Amino acid sequence: MNAGRRVSYYEASARTRVARLADEASFTEFCPPAQRLTSPHLALLGAPLAFDDGVVVGRARLAGMPVLIAAQEGKFNGGAVGEVHGAKIRGLLDRALNEASSERPAAVLLLVDSGGVRLHEANAGLIAISEIMRAVLRVQAAGIPVFALVGGSCGAFGGMGIVTRLCNEVIVSELGRIGLSGPEVIETVKGVEEFDSKDRPLIWRVTGGKLRRTLGEATRLVDDDVAAFRAVVAERLAAESVQPAHSAPVASLASLQAAQQKLAARLARFSTTRDGLEIWGAAGFADPAGVPLLTTASFNQQLGEAA
Repeated sequence: MNAGRRVSYYEASARTRVARLADEASFTEFCPPAQRLTSPHLALLGAPLAFDDGVVVGRARLAGMPVLIAAQEGKFNGGAVGEVHGAKIRGLLDRALNEASSERPAAVLLLVDSGGVRLHEANAGLIAISEIMRAVLRVQAAGIPVFALVGGSCGAFGGMGIVTRLCNEVIVSELGRIGLSGPEVIETVKGVEEFDSKDRPLIWRVTGGKLRRTLGEATRLVDDDVAAFRAVVAERLAAESVQPAHSAPVASLASLQAAQQKLAARLARFSTTRDGLEIWGAAGFADPAGVPLLTTASFNQQLGEAA
């Protein structure tokens, strides 16, 4: 077990996150940098390459339980998904279905840190995202939960924002952000009057971890500490081992109807709100303006009381 000083999840590299999440010396990387599986599209454009194409994938143990891990590197092309990058993640998910029974993963962990599709690769990136989505659903239908961990500098946007919302658990820090279109994209399309991409407090009120947890789009809010993410993952793995909560196919009629009812209730509750301050007020927080200043523990307590 990794212990010691606090390590900011937001500031850590993908490889540091993996090393600190996994049990010590338990991680085995698939398609490591030595294999030099780089993007052919970036090479043609003369763009910088990474020998792991911006994503680390492999097998490990966490609290003694087998897991498969994919960690995106937000510092390379904003964690954007291209053909090779996406194939590594999809291949990892496919591997979850083909592992021997003794190594069947207790979960697949997606450490999402991505702005979405790699624009350099256009349709190849879009296809890769669609393949990841289908693979997530196949893994879940086989009774293996998929957890998304979001707390990096790029957040979870575009196609990877959709992938994140497909996951059984979405564990996010306050600094994590989840959305479809990023702030700069919204400003470009709709104008600065609609969304000022330089207004950092606004960005976190609209896409940040506290807002996403309030709306139920994240299942857990944790401190910006790799150890805090690890603790929640270990807790969820232990709970799954006792009573699997996700063994049934996720796309049953009953589950879809239940999800639709939750969305309808959320729409009725928050339909007139425009950002986090108004949502926190509608959600029952006594001091909506003070929510951004709350510690994670205080926020989680008040959210429970408001619910």
